[in-house]
Amino acid sequence: MEPVKKRLSEFSLEAHDLYLNRSVPYLDEPPEPLHFYRDWIGPNKPCIIRNAFSHWPALSRWTPEYLRRKVGSKVISVAVTPNGYADAVSGDRFVMPEERQMSFSSVLDVIEGKVQQCGVLYVQKQCSNLLQELPELTDDVESHVPWMSAALGKFPDAVNFWLGEANAVTSMHKDHYENLYCVISGEKNFLLLPPTDRPFIPYGVYQPAVYHQKDDGEFEVVDQADSEKVPWIPLDPLNPDLERYPQYRRARPVRCSVKAGEMLYLPSLWFHHVQQSHGCIAVNFWYDMEYDIKYNYFQLLESLCEVSGLT
Repeated sequence: MEPVKKRLSEFSLEAHDLYLNRSVPYLDEPPEPLHFYRDWIGPNKPCIIRNAFSHWPALSRWTPEYLRRKVGSKVISVAVTPNGYADAVSGDRFVMPEERQMSFSSVLDVIEGKVQQCGVLYVQKQCSNLLQELPELTDDVESHVPWMSAALGKFPDAVNFWLGEANAVTSMHKDHYENLYCVISGEKNFLLLPPTDRPFIPYGVYQPAVYHQKDDGEFEVVDQADSEKVPWIPLDPLNPDLERYPQYRRARPVRCSVKAGEMLYLPSLWFHHVQQSHGCIAVNFWYDMEYDIKYNYFQLLESLCEVSGLT
């Protein structure tokens, strides 16, 4: 399989040289749907769009005081971890956060430093948690992004709300969604890798487990014994172990910061690792990707990586 490995590596490098940008470009205004599909969705290239949601009331309204008045008593799902890493490899386990039910005001108390708590909080429950858990806030944003919905001919499958501490980190992974990520306040820092860098990104298969905070405040890891093993990326791109994963030297990550009022288009199947400023608030729209030639193309790439031993 050495010829396959060699060709996959060459293919990745050619993609960087021929069409991928060395930094994430900016658009100064929302694009026309046809142009966006032609220039960004089709080529599967990320960009940051300014002035795309400057008309949303959320940009001026979503202060801690407003959120306390509007949804302070609402009980929401909060991810709690000892170190800020939810859904990440720890040792020989894929460890998920403890899902805790808390009032929104209680989360804000921790974010604002009014209450000290062991563990790191992150409101990150997906499955359209903005619509399901916080419908009182939906008048402050749009239910979809009109030009994106027109470009794809569909509405988003999920609209998610994100709020967390600075230590809350999203480990590197990929999603089968076209993603529009809108920062309302604070800043999100993304490390991005294109799907064509897959030959350089290590995967393992791990026993799933969940964090559980005991009465004394310490966290334990509880195996999910009846669950199937999870394929995940063990590498930390901020501090990669290049002795263990030498092929990662050939990856070409792109970094970008998305500030309040900016929208990141994160194409489907791009690998991403995310950090944030303390108390950052964001809303994202997931459009389920069409299982067409774009999907089949990257599935073929994944299969070639697997059969050639690049896992």
